[in-house]
Amino acid sequence: MNNRTKIALVTGGSRGLGKNSALKIAKKGLDVIITYHSNKEEAENVVAEIQALGQKAIAYQLDTRNTKSFDEFIKKVTDHLEENTGSKNLDYLVNNAGTALYSPIAETTEDQLDEMVDIHFKGVFFLTQKFLPFINDGGGIINVSSGLARFALPGSSVYGSLKAGVEMLTNYMAKELGPRKIKANVVAPGAIETDFGGGRTRDDENVNSMIAGNTALGRAGLPDDIGGVVAFLCTDDAGWITAQRIEASGGMFF
Repeated sequence: MNNRTKIALVTGGSRGLGKNSALKIAKKGLDVIITYHSNKEEAENVVAEIQALGQKAIAYQLDTRNTKSFDEFIKKVTDHLEENTGSKNLDYLVNNAGTALYSPIAETTEDQLDEMVDIHFKGVFFLTQKFLPFINDGGGIINVSSGLARFALPGSSVYGSLKAGVEMLTNYMAKELGPRKIKANVVAPGAIETDFGGGRTRDDENVNSMIAGNTALGRAGLPDDIGGVVAFLCTDDAGWITAQRIEASGGMFF
């Protein structure tokens, strides 16, 4: 029996949903690699929390908009893995990193749209593509989407449409990677109280109460509502789940 500790990489793992996912994954007994965009101190704090749980962890800076940086980033990660585990490979890739854009269709600029495409679709596509040789057969890819791929709220046309694109991309990943027994799934949060999008779900009382009033379970979501779902998909218990969209929204606009 192979008792090798499995390894997950979580992009955008220094705060919010990514941080919660990384910690919940560690609690499942996996070692974790996280990326951060700019706040190294926050990322190192997450690494320390994971290590306190008894798992190995390391943080790397990564801007998922900059696909030209991916080769160098992957070399750093795989060199680290080879040095510390004897293999360049990991088991799970969680594409979580992202930013919000609240802009009506009538006012959205081409530059705004291009940046969101780079972060939410192109970055996800090519980071996954470049990691494919280093994901163990039988592993998994978890792409973080949004309830906004199912329902429409004014101002989120670009973000929601790109998340819908990632959901279809996930189905193609599941189909093409199935022969390697690599699973590909989507976790789609509803509105969550984090600093995402300037923290408006958390900090704007009108937005928060609107969400609570349109959610079956009667409140906006918290990071703790999401991380465990992502972590579950990084376990053998989820080994027969692929090409699925799992929405964790408390029944928002169902």
